[in-house]
Amino acid sequence: MTSATRNDVPLALEGDGVELRIKPIGGGMSVGYISLPQGTDMGPALKGMPGDACQCPHWGYLLKGRLKMLTADGEEEYEAGQAYYWGPGHVPVALEDCEFVEFSPTEDFQKVIDHVVAQAG
Repeated sequence: MTSATRNDVPLALEGDGVELRIKPIGGGMSVGYISLPQGTDMGPALKGMPGDACQCPHWGYLLKGRLKMLTADGEEEYEAGQAYYWGPGHVPVALEDCEFVEFSPTEDFQKVIDHVVAQAG
């Protein structure tokens, strides 16, 4: 059995107020604790991925804020208190300061993180 409180999870990505903490928790899945400040548009960091979008599915819960999710089918807004599933092909944009916790396939998420880090480099 594995547990992972926010402060026990190592930083995978940090900069411009964005914070991503991620840790494998078993079953091929990782938990992520994510903070995005208002105005964060992940589009530029995802450029070059298929569809210029995140290709990793995520299941999670928005703890704080409002978020717009851009997909090939349009856009949808999420707000604090909502659980979600984001399939492959999405780009998050923070409408307010956001904090969320999500569960993602470890291998797929690592590919996205590696791409974002390389883009920031």
